[in-house]
Amino acid sequence: MKPQKTIKTEARLSGKGLFGGKDVKLVFKPAGADAGVVFVRKDLDDAPRVEVRPENIVQRDRRSALQCGAAVIETPEHCLAAVHALDIDNLIIEMEGQELPGFDGSSEEYFRTLQKCGLQMQDAVQKPIVVSESVCITEGDKSIYALPHQGSGLSITYDMDYTQHTGVGRQIFSCDLSETFYAQNLARARTFVLEAEARQMQAMGIGTHLGPKDILVISSDGPIKNSYRYPDECVRHKVVDLIGDLRLAGRPIVGRIVAYKTGHSLNQKLVTRLIETARRIEQKKAVSGKPLLDIRRIQKILPHRYPFLLVDKVIEIDGDRRIRCVKNVTFNEQFFQGHFPSSPVMPGVLIVEALAQASGLLFAQKLEHTGKLAVLLTMDGVKIRKSVVPGDQLILIAEADKVRSRAAKCNCTAMVGDEVVAEAQLKFMLVDDEI
Repeated sequence: MKPQKTIKTEARLSGKGLFGGKDVKLVFKPAGADAGVVFVRKDLDDAPRVEVRPENIVQRDRRSALQCGAAVIETPEHCLAAVHALDIDNLIIEMEGQELPGFDGSSEEYFRTLQKCGLQMQDAVQKPIVVSESVCITEGDKSIYALPHQGSGLSITYDMDYTQHTGVGRQIFSCDLSETFYAQNLARARTFVLEAEARQMQAMGIGTHLGPKDILVISSDGPIKNSYRYPDECVRHKVVDLIGDLRLAGRPIVGRIVAYKTGHSLNQKLVTRLIETARRIEQKKAVSGKPLLDIRRIQKILPHRYPFLLVDKVIEIDGDRRIRCVKNVTFNEQFFQGHFPSSPVMPGVLIVEALAQASGLLFAQKLEHTGKLAVLLTMDGVKIRKSVVPGDQLILIAEADKVRSRAAKCNCTAMVGDEVVAEAQLKFMLVDDEI
């Protein structure tokens, strides 16, 4: 069990975006335990935050991207690869611009900058995603596997098949990720593009600020006006991209990854599947195990009482970002007397109320010492998808979206087993606790 880490000192970088060519400034700052990696768009009103997690992934051609509300982060993969290689858990990255700098097409500038900051151990345990079940995703002739691994870190094998292009050919690369190995073998590997692709992209107005000396452009004879840093530099950069994409999981991954001809899209689908699998396994363990908060501790936090206390226990708390609770639905519930005696169904409004109470428990992590209480203000996007009946175990999931000084917003989901039964976006007003 390793401690979480952040950087010791701040650092700054600036440069032009790889695709858009616009100037952007970055500031790397230490972050508290369980904060995760968070981008902050300082150039936008209210400086919106974009957390690195699968829910914020958006699709782009030839690159990765994140979005939360109107705030977008383009091409974070080279930066996140450096974060992953240095085993940094918590980091604030302030940006003035939308796309991270491309520099020379590698992640070396990010890696060296963060390495110089030094690392600070934190009083919290790292929470990796450990691959315990095999996961496979295929699209056409492309495939990527996540497999259980005997080691304690990330092992990668990448098979890059460009046999139809004589300038690249077929290249295979395997490694166990570590800071030293990354520094010596991967950090300097640059992104590449085939000559025909480069002409097509520039005709579309993409990367018009770049020339063959700025990025690896490969013809049938090899690099144009440039040279390889490694004989197999192309596959090494594919591994860098994969390492960066895997860090979109929001946590480090322990397992073996085997990839054949994959790109950002397939990498990201694997991340989403790994998160879903990990949550399912954790849910089974948590439901049958000892709760983090039992009913007695819940009553010390929430003001609700019988028959309106609709949370029985808390089985997962991820800082002040995410919570999972359990409501055991029995035939003895008071509301089943009239809803409906011959065919008992839990009222949808009470499912939403249960989600609101779960959100209140989540916000209590942050509001405990502020003298504030979360009071439900609005409900948006409410959808009751399936009936909840006696005997069901309702899993209540609340994820913080925005928390301000006077208001907070949560994205909520209620599940029975693997099925979503209700969804809602709940907004709360934070008022003085006078109870």
